[in-house]
Amino acid sequence: MAAPPIRVAGQTPRPIAGLAHSSPPMRAACQLKQNRVKQMQQGISSIMKGMSKNKSSSHCLAVQTGSNSNFSASETIEQFYTCINDNNLEQLAKLLSDDCRYNDLSFPQPFQGKKDVLRFFEQLTSVMGKNVKFRIGHVCEGDGLTAATDWHLEWQRKQIPFTRGCSFYECAEEGKNLIIKDAKTVTESPFKPGLFVLILLKIVITLFDDFPKATERFLKSPDLIPKTLLKIYNTFLRPFISPFLASYINLWKLVARLLGFAFSFIRYILKIFIK
Repeated sequence: MAAPPIRVAGQTPRPIAGLAHSSPPMRAACQLKQNRVKQMQQGISSIMKGMSKNKSSSHCLAVQTGSNSNFSASETIEQFYTCINDNNLEQLAKLLSDDCRYNDLSFPQPFQGKKDVLRFFEQLTSVMGKNVKFRIGHVCEGDGLTAATDWHLEWQRKQIPFTRGCSFYECAEEGKNLIIKDAKTVTESPFKPGLFVLILLKIVITLFDDFPKATERFLKSPDLIPKTLLKIYNTFLRPFISPFLASYINLWKLVARLLGFAFSFIRYILKIFIK
């Protein structure tokens, strides 16, 4: 039997030669292909529904496990850096808990308590002046009321070299607001020792492996060796070195003052000729 004609707009219907009409094998093959296509479509649809359901569940979980405050941890951190850039220490104080702890690993000891932390940021904003600002990158929230961000300093929207860093924050609820109770900052070092760090690490690990008992004592109290050396210095060396050291420090203070005066003079001259 002839195949059914194919109707195309503007043309007269004509049959396709060589095809049998209503062939059982052809019908079975087409039906099988259609079933396979439907199964693939249903599988893709179920996967997409599952993904959207997981997203909704995780979003709900974040909301349920979050705080009842008006701001999230990430928004609190963004406000924190805005206050620093605006030199708004009064508003910054409202974002810190009374017993907050700020541990900048560039300093030997962490800043403990709101007064100590605010004193540090007062010095920092004074050094930054009007043209230097923090530019934060990604702000990521973790478990509980924690957040982390990477940042760098910019002068008039131009990045300053060797000023990149990462900060990690832990917040706490105070009424309907979130405040910072603990922070840790890691700042980029201007020194790039490269492979020397791996060589030094290899030496230290080798010493640890060769002397495990001494290593355990050292790791339990890592400040024991510096304290012992300080005692030796105070007992035997300080009476002889202190006078020379004091003279050396006073000399460098004088040099620093002279350099500061020279810098101010050069800056004054440049302002006159370069406008």
